[in-house]
Amino acid sequence: MTITINAPADTMPFTIAPVANRIGAEIIGLDIARPLPKATARALWKALCRYKVLFFRGANLDDMEHDAFARALGEPVGHPTVGNGPGTLAHVLELDSVYGANTNSWHTDVTFVPAYPSASILRAVTVPDHGGDTVWANTATAYDDLPVPLRALADQLRVLHTNLFDYAIAPAMTSDDAQYARVASTPYRTEHPLVRIHPDTGERTLVLGHFVQKIVDVGSADSIRLFRIFQDYITRLENTVRWRWQAGDVAIWDNRATQHYAINDYGDARRVMRRITLAGDLPVGVDGRRSNARDIAA
Repeated sequence: MTITINAPADTMPFTIAPVANRIGAEIIGLDIARPLPKATARALWKALCRYKVLFFRGANLDDMEHDAFARALGEPVGHPTVGNGPGTLAHVLELDSVYGANTNSWHTDVTFVPAYPSASILRAVTVPDHGGDTVWANTATAYDDLPVPLRALADQLRVLHTNLFDYAIAPAMTSDDAQYARVASTPYRTEHPLVRIHPDTGERTLVLGHFVQKIVDVGSADSIRLFRIFQDYITRLENTVRWRWQAGDVAIWDNRATQHYAINDYGDARRVMRRITLAGDLPVGVDGRRSNARDIAA
């Protein structure tokens, strides 16, 4: 079922076509290369909070249009450790498979810092003939799926995230990978609530993914067990949406309520994406405690 947004005269109308039941919708009839009226931007943000990931087929943005679209929705911020591609704006992150920039593990962007991005806006520059899809998962419905005793446990837990990784939990990279060297060039360590309150919707969402090092005050072996229990709820297939990229496509996701996985199934073909992230707020747990930076040596 599609939903047409009946916009006032000073806005740009568009249609929302859900892609999957729990997450994801394609936005049809909206040219995001044009400046967005404030009312349209607000309507898009509302749709983003509802559907978690929005897709724009064939938007064909350049760097400046990508930047303008991002600024209509929030404040662009650069990646804290990874340098950007040649010729891009300072906060445009280029992900080029030539340099091993494949994020083929489940994660939420940049959770190793306290106020991690609220949203990410990704556009496809070069895509392989086959493969290279991205999958997103809804961390709010994952929380809702938890049995009541597991929800009560999750509400109490705090989790350490770091860009140095804990390979026992997330063996996505190894220390001799070029991408690892870039991401870990400046070490960060942050304590988040395992469950955060979404600032726009009030939903409870799970804060996990491959930047998790351990659960606070829980031993390593039990941390791994608990991580896998909660993470498995996030990545259940019925909780996900998959997008087959075409050159020029754009996707924006609510980074406070999703994880994603870029599938590395395209061999030696080249895949180039460019991403802008928007500034986020400090997560707040069910008990009212906020995320906080931790000493990397602690």
